[in-house]
Amino acid sequence: MERILERYERHSYAERQLTAPDPGSHVSLTLEHAKLKARLDILQKNQRHYMGEELDTLSLKELQNLEHQIDSALKHIRSKKNQLMHESISQLQRKDKALKEHNNLLSKKVKEREKVLAQQAELDQQNHDNNSSGFVMSQALPSLNTGGTSSSAVEDEATQPPNLNSNSAQIPSWMLQHIQEQ
Repeated sequence: MERILERYERHSYAERQLTAPDPGSHVSLTLEHAKLKARLDILQKNQRHYMGEELDTLSLKELQNLEHQIDSALKHIRSKKNQLMHESISQLQRKDKALKEHNNLLSKKVKEREKVLAQQAELDQQNHDNNSSGFVMSQALPSLNTGGTSSSAVEDEATQPPNLNSNSAQIPSWMLQHIQEQ
């Protein structure tokens, strides 16, 4: 029980210390407030000077000092701007290089695809030529026709050009293979 009472006394004493106003702290807060207010006034005055306002009150030495401060600030700003521009340029150069590499890769793929399509068209043309020559050969041999047609009808068919589908005359030969497969 004694320990509980001791803790209560310590707690209540610490609480009284926190809530009791200290006359010295009020003075220090007033002093700090005055310092901060003076600092704020100086900063606002300097800002107005940097903006080119209220320069009439400045002496020659103060104007030279202000000019020196502005020059050094401009140098710092320009160096930062140049650094950012160089970084941006190098980033754009990396992007340009990557795009050129991608473009070269795509153009190689296009050339390979065109080569494959040309070879396929050549093969299709050869197949078409072989098929049409076989068709002409079957038309040229009317004696093999065992149907009941007269010889004049067979001769008429032999003298006419082969009856090609009208679509085949308009569609390129490399596309005919796809139509025939369907």
